Amino acid sequence: MHAIGQALEQSKHPANHLLDPADRISEVLFGLIMVLTSTSTMSVLTAGRADVNTMIIGALGCNLAWGIIDAGIYLMGILDERGRNFRMVLAARHATDPGHARRLIEEGLPESLAAVVSHAELEAMRQKLRQLPKPAAPAGLSRNDALSALAICLWVFLSTLPIVIPFLFIKDAHLALRISNAIGIAMLFLCGYAFAKCIGRRPWGIGLLMIAVGCALVGVAITLGG
Repeated sequence: MHAIGQALEQSKHPANHLLDPADRISEVLFGLIMVLTSTSTMSVLTAGRADVNTMIIGALGCNLAWGIIDAGIYLMGILDERGRNFRMVLAARHATDPGHARRLIEEGLPESLAAVVSHAELEAMRQKLRQLPKPAAPAGLSRNDALSALAICLWVFLSTLPIVIPFLFIKDAHLALRISNAIGIAMLFLCGYAFAKCIGRRPWGIGLLMIAVGCALVGVAITLGG
């Protein structure tokens, strides 16, 4: 099952990319909400250049920090999943009841795969597990895991840049905020549009829904002091 777990892991993260499209979209959304929370709380009527610079630095620093935290949580999730797979493998190997062993193997499979695997195939997996060398320890982190974590951090951080760029080149804070908000809304729509493609839904409807949800989340964050 150690080999099965590794195969499943590779199927989730193919070698040709570090993060699947849904992961990339979710990271961009996270970064967008964080930076929009910063820009939306700025008062354009009283803000001076120093206030704008402080906001820019704060937004960049906040998203970088959360990108690092999100990457760390991602790595912890990988270690947790591989640890659970390892314990399940040992339990299935040591189970005296073949039926119990097959149930453990079935529970370790993705739901879509478990629904189509037959009793005979589960038994073949159980027999294969008993023939494999006993794994000494759970699989650790790989180079691809580290690169995926780095990609997560970069997606969260880079999503900040389109929102803060207007403040870097436009002196009028009121105009810069309006352009920044327009870019943020456009990015929310594009994230929803791309996400709809991933899940087979209507792109325009999900894109508009993402704008509403994103704005609502920004409002909640501002209300709660985020």
